[in-house]
Amino acid sequence: MMTTPQPPSGEYSLNIRRPYFDLIASGAKTIEIRVGYAKIRKMAAGDTLQFNSGDDALTTRITAVKEYKSFEQMLDAEDNTAIGEAGMTRDQLLAACRDIYPPEKEALGVFAIHLAPLPG
Repeated sequence: MMTTPQPPSGEYSLNIRRPYFDLIASGAKTIEIRVGYAKIRKMAAGDTLQFNSGDDALTTRITAVKEYKSFEQMLDAEDNTAIGEAGMTRDQLLAACRDIYPPEKEALGVFAIHLAPLPG
């Protein structure tokens, strides 16, 4: 039985849609929103997180991970300008989150993963 090699503890990798990858790469997006899958629940400040989109990869440092009960609660507490494209309203951000994650996924918990570029 073959197993997929796992990155060392404290190093994670996620696939991300191209527009959001580009926003992280430019420094405009510093908060990634995910739901409470087991892998997400293991992430902590100080870990590294690599984002993959097509053939491109970008590695960041996690500075904080905050859990919320819903997308609304998260949007009330977090800096909305650090989550999506410039000029997106709260309602547009909420719609974007719900477009990606249906209610049964939101029920797993909503995580705001705060990011910083790696030095270098």
